[in-house]
Amino acid sequence: MKSVLIIFNQANTERVQYMLDTLSIRGYSFFEQVQGRGTHDGEPRMGNHTWPEMNSAVMTVIDDERVPELLTAVRKLDKRNPVVGVRAFVWNIEQTV
Repeated sequence: MKSVLIIFNQANTERVQYMLDTLSIRGYSFFEQVQGRGTHDGEPRMGNHTWPEMNSAVMTVIDDERVPELLTAVRKLDKRNPVVGVRAFVWNIEQTV
């Protein structure tokens, strides 16, 4: 099993939800107010006067073989509008209860 954390500008919320629905990924946790800044050239998303935009995040745990199709969909979304930004991070899940 793998955990995939997808962080995205709130402008992409409907697109991310549609992506998960299209891939039949039902189990996930949604985090609505996520602050941060991209590693390379991303603008800060702090929800304040200077940096008013905000990010959201979705975390899901899926079978290893589902990860490539999810990452392909995330890449496609990022290419659609790279300035808005979306990133995915994957790590191993050792156990679940």
